[in-house]
Amino acid sequence: MLSRLTLGLLAAAGIAATLPAQAQSLKIAVSAEATSADPHYHKNTANEALAAHVYEMLIGRDANMNLVPRLATSWKNTDDLTWEIKLRDGVKFSNGQPFTSEDVLFSICRTLNNKTNISDSYATFTKLFADVKTPDAHTVIIKTRDPLPVMPQELARSLSIIWNGIVPHGKLAFDPAQGCGVTGPWPTNADFNNGKDAIGTGPYVQKSWTKGTGVELERNENYWGTKPAWKEVKMVPVPNAGPRLTGLLSGDFDVIENPAARDLQRLKDNPKFGYIATPSTRLVFFQPDVARAPSPFVKAADGKNPLQDVRVRRAISMAIDRKTIDARIMDGVATPAYQFMPDGMFGGLPKAPEIKYDPEGAKKLLAEAGYPNGFELTISGTNDRYINDGQIMQAVAQYLSRVGIKTNVDAMTASIYFPKRAKREFSFSLGGWPSEVGEASALFQLWVASLDAPKSLGTSNYGGYSNPAFDKLYIPASVTVDPEKRRALYEQATKIALDDLALIPLHFESSIWAFRKGLTYEGRRDQFTLAMSVKPAK
Repeated sequence: MLSRLTLGLLAAAGIAATLPAQAQSLKIAVSAEATSADPHYHKNTANEALAAHVYEMLIGRDANMNLVPRLATSWKNTDDLTWEIKLRDGVKFSNGQPFTSEDVLFSICRTLNNKTNISDSYATFTKLFADVKTPDAHTVIIKTRDPLPVMPQELARSLSIIWNGIVPHGKLAFDPAQGCGVTGPWPTNADFNNGKDAIGTGPYVQKSWTKGTGVELERNENYWGTKPAWKEVKMVPVPNAGPRLTGLLSGDFDVIENPAARDLQRLKDNPKFGYIATPSTRLVFFQPDVARAPSPFVKAADGKNPLQDVRVRRAISMAIDRKTIDARIMDGVATPAYQFMPDGMFGGLPKAPEIKYDPEGAKKLLAEAGYPNGFELTISGTNDRYINDGQIMQAVAQYLSRVGIKTNVDAMTASIYFPKRAKREFSFSLGGWPSEVGEASALFQLWVASLDAPKSLGTSNYGGYSNPAFDKLYIPASVTVDPEKRRALYEQATKIALDDLALIPLHFESSIWAFRKGLTYEGRRDQFTLAMSVKPAK
């Protein structure tokens, strides 16, 4: 009689024989390429999805954006300004070194001393810290300058943990202005891109990252959690939907993100493939330059910047047929946006009134504002970042031209666009932002609040919008611990920003993943494409 152990080994061998890919490789085609492998470089979904393979946050999010323990096992307020975080024991970095509270302190300090980042993407959060203590190897105490009710949500989106040993240092202490005890140069963006400092606690190790070619990952055999099914993963940037689908159908790729919605029926009719569509919280919007006159890409007969007039901004919004864009360009897998977050989300309006397509009304508003013959405007944006972004800009340009605004489109790759936008080189720019914390705070803090960099306010407010009435509601709301009081203040702030059109909302994206037979994918509301979420079908 065979022993139970022998039977178990034979069963395991049988499974391995029927699922050869499980222990082998996975190849994914992504629609948007990461602009860096540095987890503290630039906050965008492609970068953060890549980082999630190699690095981890203290707190994680599941596919529905619920908070779950990761490197932290618990967190609590000990008073309005103080958070106590308990760390997971037994975790090791990919180089075998133990994870401790020193790594958390070091990671916080690095975000505040990162000279190669874009627009303070991660320091916006850590600038709110007044002090960080590490009383023992598995406890971190964070004091904030003001109450921070969304600390857990921010820890789940804004602090990838890196190993403190990548640079020389003495005793670490929270003193960012003096380097926190680091005695050598801080790691740069290039140090992560070339893999030298790419040491994390995540389920994968970065084998290589080459711009334009993609990233190669290897399973981290030191990983503390459930090990992923795939030993090797390659993620290849393929900006155009057609080649992505062709690659899937030909067997070049196992999984692709964002196939064109018009091709879903083709996938549905083919038993060799499957797909999943998941609504996201990502708002796609336009950001007008309302601060400068003149503005670099606006030309009006009077020499002014028409975008400074709210009537002009309202006319632009009314001139866009959102429903037609969503039906014809987005193929029905987007939702028209009439406010800055999905209806009913914390701090948004329970149900925002529809922004009706009204070209005649738009012309009347332009005339009322002093522009009966319109003006000239350039829309700037990406052609490889958001779903159908280049086509969206062309469609909007046509709508604006019909009401008398002569509109040009300047579309470019994300790696060129984002640094230029951070330098405020545009007048009317495309943007996208997911409500990752589940309420209005993050978008308002970064994109709408008046610029106050030391307080981490307005650091993505490239249009220079400033409204004291909005700030007087939003800033107190962001530090209000009582949720119902905070909600009421946010709703009032939302109404002001909507009426003033600080941003012009367009739609909320839905994300689609397609995959070959024998695989499943758990669609994620945060739009992350993760190798860990690809599983052999049962």
